[in-house]
Amino acid sequence: MQIAAGKFKAECLKLMDVVNQTKEDIIVTKHGKPVAKLVAFRNSEATPVFGFLKGTISKQGDIISPINEHWEADA
Repeated sequence: MQIAAGKFKAECLKLMDVVNQTKEDIIVTKHGKPVAKLVAFRNSEATPVFGFLKGTISKQGDIISPINEHWEADA
């Protein structure tokens, strides 16, 4: 569904209810060109910050013992 910006401004709250009920997007236009889209809110589970990479890392050999390789670092 498309609607002109002026009409959208006048009927904004009603259109929000329509989108929520029908789940149909509304394209808001200015001078016939799309400028915004009103979409229904989709409540999705957020990816947890901690633990989402669990099981993706593998250890290759001994990671604690020194490697006996001399290297220089500029400080």
